[in-house]
Amino acid sequence: MNRRSIVVAVCILLIAGFGAAVLFKPQPQPPQQTAPAVETSDATTGAVENQQALVRFHSPTFGPADAPVTIVEFFDPSCEACRAFYPIVKQIMAKYPDQVRLVLRYTLFHQGSEEVSRLLEAARLQDIYEPVLEAVLEAQPDWHDDPQVTKAWEAAEAAGLDIAKAREDMQSARIDGILEKDMQDVEAVGIRGTPTFFVNGRQLTQFGPEPLLQLVEESLPKAQN
Repeated sequence: MNRRSIVVAVCILLIAGFGAAVLFKPQPQPPQQTAPAVETSDATTGAVENQQALVRFHSPTFGPADAPVTIVEFFDPSCEACRAFYPIVKQIMAKYPDQVRLVLRYTLFHQGSEEVSRLLEAARLQDIYEPVLEAVLEAQPDWHDDPQVTKAWEAAEAAGLDIAKAREDMQSARIDGILEKDMQDVEAVGIRGTPTFFVNGRQLTQFGPEPLLQLVEESLPKAQN
């Protein structure tokens, strides 16, 4: 992915600079940017035309099904920036446990992404998706450049995955269909990098933890009206 190095560097700087205290201050202020300033979030977000391509019935979902705010993340398990953003998204959801849900869409851009996505779907069949996801992301630096993603399998097994059953299930037609549909939607929506976020159908284009939190908080009153 051609913006991978830039995205990772931005994530590291933003996370170090903002931290949890910045994310959860009572009234977060718009971050200072080196690019020309914008006046409203509408200038940094845009509604996607293919709304139906954002959320599918098969997608992994966290949080209440009736939450007024939905974060859709086009997510690559092998993406270092996705790994960096995972705890940030969890913190946002913890701040608004009844009002925000997360939907993950697989985006297979990196080496090993497809196998790990299949592994995760096999874990979902065993009802241990979240612990396996967290274990695989924690171990990501050890398997990121490994075509066999050996350390991802080891981390998943340590998190409780039945490896033999997972290797059988991961080649099912059901999982084939999930990944195929997700990649069709990646193309339809025009995803070019990961993570790409949408909040209630509006794309986050000003990349960073605080803009994401800001967009979520701005969406809350709109969703409740």
